[in-house]
Amino acid sequence: MGEAQIHFDPSSLVIINIILAVMMFGVSLDLRTEDFKRILREPKAPLIGMLAQFLLLPALTCLGCWALDVEPMLALGMMLVAACPGGSFSNIMTWMARGNVAVSVSMTAISSLLASVLTPLNFAFYAWLNPQTRPLLTEIAMDPVSLLWLVLLVLGLPLIAGMAIGRRLPTLALKVEKPLRVFALLVMLSFVLLAFSKNLDQFVEHFYLFFWLVVAHNSMALLIGYTAARLSGLPVADRRAITLEVGIQNSALGLAIIFTFFPQASGMLLIAAFWGCWHLVSGLTLAFIWSRNPPAQAVPLATAEPLSPQP
Repeated sequence: MGEAQIHFDPSSLVIINIILAVMMFGVSLDLRTEDFKRILREPKAPLIGMLAQFLLLPALTCLGCWALDVEPMLALGMMLVAACPGGSFSNIMTWMARGNVAVSVSMTAISSLLASVLTPLNFAFYAWLNPQTRPLLTEIAMDPVSLLWLVLLVLGLPLIAGMAIGRRLPTLALKVEKPLRVFALLVMLSFVLLAFSKNLDQFVEHFYLFFWLVVAHNSMALLIGYTAARLSGLPVADRRAITLEVGIQNSALGLAIIFTFFPQASGMLLIAAFWGCWHLVSGLTLAFIWSRNPPAQAVPLATAEPLSPQP
């Protein structure tokens, strides 16, 4: 991947960070402190999900890249995506799939908070652990403190602000939550498509490399979430929520990190950019299939209030 040259306007980084912050703000409008108290009372499902997301997925990604001798720059991209928290669109997909929305939204919030520490830590640790990516990690000289601040600014602060506004102005929050999600999704997809169009020759040339890696990686993430939830004896609705939480990664955060710290890492960009498109396809497909097979103990949208997102 060393010969690939990705064209990127540094000013676009600001747009990515704003989009990411808006997405996180929109998700957190429905969150209340009671949601976190509920997790303390019934921690099993979110705990299983967190272990699958922040322990199993990064570890198995590192092991898989090492065993399959994945090109180091592409492997770094896969490790970075695996280290990111769950994506906000998993909440909508969980609702569509008739899963446990409360578990999904709570996991998104907690994973976004934990990501402030665990995303830099997991990425640095597993990239160092893999002997094939270790030299690249040393070369790019990532500053973990700067990465920590970036994650706090684009995830932590919008989360806190969204919760505060949602609590003080619940009517306004209910009105703007759906438009914010739709707007963020459309703008993010437009940005990804623009990046693809400007670098079409590079994407076409290396398509055979990153396409199958992303498809296999995303499939593995979904399988890890589902298997961990099923082996733990969780009900079907919880399994669906955890599966989508682990399989729908916040690749927008990955793109922001790449553009900030590794602007010349073309292989990482190919992985993260295509993840941003593919996980929407796989997640929506799975949600549609599950929506036609309601679980016996499905959690209706009304029972997840005040967490209930709209389709």
